[in-house]
Formats: sequence, C-alpha cells, structure tokens
Amino acid sequence: MHKLTLFERLKLIDWRVMLGAVVTLGWIAGGLIYFHLQPANLRDLHIDEIGGFLEGAFAPLAFMWLVIGMFIQQKELADNTEVMRQSMLQAQQQAEAMAAMEINARQEAFFKIADNVKKQLGMINAMQFISAFGSSEGNIVTDERIGELLHALSTGDNEVFVREFISNTMPLRDRRAHVFYGTEIRRKHSMNFRQTFERLLALAARCDDDGLISGTVTNTGFGLFYNSLIQHEPAVAAAAVKEPMEQPVNQAIGR
Repeated sequence: MHKLTLFERLKLIDWRVMLGAVVTLGWIAGGLIYFHLQPANLRDLHIDEIGGFLEGAFAPLAFMWLVIGMFIQQKELADNTEVMRQSMLQAQQQAEAMAAMEINARQEAFFKIADNVKKQLGMINAMQFISAFGSSEGNIVTDERIGELLHALSTGDNEVFVREFISNTMPLRDRRAHVFYGTEIRRKHSMNFRQTFERLLALAARCDDDGLISGTVTNTGFGLFYNSLIQHEPAVAAAAVKEPMEQPVNQAIGR
C-alpha cells in the first residue's frame, strides 16, 4: 500500500483550512509580539480585564473558523448531492437497460413463436385451398399443382397457398365469400385462421411499443389474406360464430 508523503497529505487538505491555519498562527504570533513590546504585564491586569482581552483577541479567529466551517459544510453537501444525483442517474440507466433487455427477450420469444404460428397458418391455408379448388370443386386446380404447392409448404414456404389463393380468386372476385365461407369446413378453416392470426397480432402488440413488429405481421401475405377474410365474411357466417371475433388488422393492433 502506497504511503502518502507530507506534501501529498497537505494537498488533500482544503485550502480554506490551510488559509485559516496560517491566519491563526499569524494572529497568535502578532499577539505575542504585541505583548512583548508593551510595557504592561498580564500579571498586572485584573482577571476580568484578562477575560475581556482574550475574548476580544480571539473573537475574530472564532468568527473566521465559523465561516470556514460553513463553507466546508456547504462543499460537502454539494459533493453529497452530486453523488446522490450520479447514483440516481446510474439507477435510471440500469432500469432502462433492464427494460430494454426485457423487451428484447419478449421480442425473441415472439419471433420463435411466430415461426410456429406461421407454419400453422400455412397448413390452414392449404386445407382451405384444397377444399375450395380441389376435387370437391371439380379440380379447378389440378392435383399435380396442389402437390407442388404442398411440397413448397413442406420446405418452408408458409405463404405459398396464400399467393395461390390470391391468384386463383381473382377471376372469382364476386364469389370470394363462397370460396372462404361456402361450406361448413371452409367456414371453420376461415375462422380458425382469423383467430390464430389475431392471437399472433396480440402477441406482437405486447412486445412492440412503436408498431414496427406489428407492421411486419400485418404487411404480409397472411395479413392480406386475413383482411380479405374479414371483408368478404357473409352475414350468415358472422352470425354462426358463437364467440365474438377480434377486430380487423388495423384495429386489432390497438388492443
């Protein structure tokens, strides 16, 4: 451990204390010189006179040290206030860092869940598409083409049936309600898709304060397909839903 030298110790002393010590020594030295030059002797003075003399002699020193103590205390209070301010700032930064870490953890969890949900939505699209354009409807889309789409779905292209849905329903613009809700099985698939997509939206909203993640969910093929399901829902299909459905995409994010 490094031992401080006399000079280093003096540097640690407040300059006000150093000044007070110098003034005090000078004041006492001046007093002693004064008594040495005066012909009168302290022993010739009455005790009351001696007390009054000492009181008057040391009163300036007492006042000086009182002022020095007040300045030193003020400096210490200022230093303590600065330490408290720095501690509060550090605590605030730590709280913000913890909040950011929590948001990042929720976002990472969301993306992992979203991958599985998108696979589920892709499977629902596949069953919807086969029901609407497969053998039950006279093979509007051939079995070979459906097989190709299923292969693409199995290799990770979850939106392949969404794109095919959109391209095949363009000639059937006025019959989209029939394509989506024309049979009981199609209605169930459509409602299942909507409920699953709405849960994904709600999960995105809980980990996304600025709406960026929610925007990446809604501005996809699944989001467009969800809006299409909402827009072309017939009154009969809507009345058949036992529980109230969530609002469309532009409203579901705000929940």
